[in-house]
Amino acid sequence: MMNRRTFTLSVLGSAIAPAALYAQTFEVTRTDAQWRAMLTDLQYQVMRHEATERSGSSPLDKNYAAGTYVCRGCDLALYASETKFDSRTGWPSFYASLTDAIGTKEDNTLFSKRTECHCRRCGSHLGHIFNDGPAPTGKRHCLNGASLVFRAI
Repeated sequence: MMNRRTFTLSVLGSAIAPAALYAQTFEVTRTDAQWRAMLTDLQYQVMRHEATERSGSSPLDKNYAAGTYVCRGCDLALYASETKFDSRTGWPSFYASLTDAIGTKEDNTLFSKRTECHCRRCGSHLGHIFNDGPAPTGKRHCLNGASLVFRAI
């Protein structure tokens, strides 16, 4: 039964949940001050606090050049351009990540069950994975361009 106490606790739990991710140990670690110094406000909110950039705001959404998408936080190669597709969502989307590039966790915020994905090396939030993508995986890695840097071949 949902009452005021249950609702308040669930909202507080959702707000605190991103902090649990960063309690994990990652190969690349920085202080909060170091993250803030190297990122814009939007990049910091997306990568360190699991915010979402506005749909259609990333120039990477319409980029279809050959290359690799790397983590803005640690330069780890995450996605090959060959796996990118136009999901018509306004966010860069891929049907698969590179091997051993990302980590995932369950995300129960916003009253839904989703799979959050993050850089496995520095923990930076990338976006979410949905089961409505194209073959061969059927997955849609819906990412924030703010978390990515494109490296052309």
